[in-house]
Order: sequence, then C-alpha cells, then structure tokens
Amino acid sequence: RVQLEESGGGSVQAGGSLRLSCAALGSFYSNRCMGWFRQVPGKQREAVASIYTGDSTTLYADLVRGRFIVSIDSIKITMYLQMNSLEPEDTAMYFCALVDRPGVCPANWYSEALYDYWGQGTQVTVSS
Repeated sequence: RVQLEESGGGSVQAGGSLRLSCAALGSFYSNRCMGWFRQVPGKQREAVASIYTGDSTTLYADLVRGRFIVSIDSIKITMYLQMNSLEPEDTAMYFCALVDRPGVCPANWYSEALYDYWGQGTQVTVSS
C-alpha cells in the first residue's frame, strides 16, 4: 500500500515562490500517473498538474500553466511542485495523488475520481 506525504507549504507574499514535495512511502511501482490538486474551503477540489513517472510527461491546468512546474525524482520517489509568481488566488490546501493502475496520465487527468491514493495536504497561503 502507498502512503503519500506532502510538505513544503507555508505563507508567502504575492509574487513569491514555494516548492511542495510529495513523498511516496511503502510499496510503489513505476510508470504511474501522479497529480497535484488544491482546495479552498467551500469549493470543489481542483486539479493543478499531473506527471507520468515513466517519462516525466506533464500536464497543467490553465490557471497555473507557465507559473508552476511539476517534476519527479524517481530515485527518491518524490514528486515536486515548484510554484512561482504566486497570487492570493493560489491560497489553498494542496494535495498530491497517485493512480494505482500503471499507465500515462489520461485525458481526464483532472478528475479526482481517477486517483486511488491521496496525501493529507499542505497549506499554502499567499498574501497580497
């Protein structure tokens, strides 16, 4: 069974940067789709980015494309989210997730239902 642990959240001023980490613990197999999501209270969880661990192919939501970069360290089995040019609207709890079935991130990579494992989340707060 896989456990996901996020870290790296915190408070930053608008225009600043943060890097989130997601460590996969326990049994882990390569060639999986992993994703980052975020959620603010009272709103639905929304997809941020995904990455296929097999070849590091990435996908991004329009809201973060050009500002956020998702990457994977296959040796450490850790996924990262480098967040640049942060805006107050980026304030949210950020979650990482993993698809158990092997394969590339599909066209519906942004759907919560696709992912089998979730971390507990790490809070990001951006002040203006």
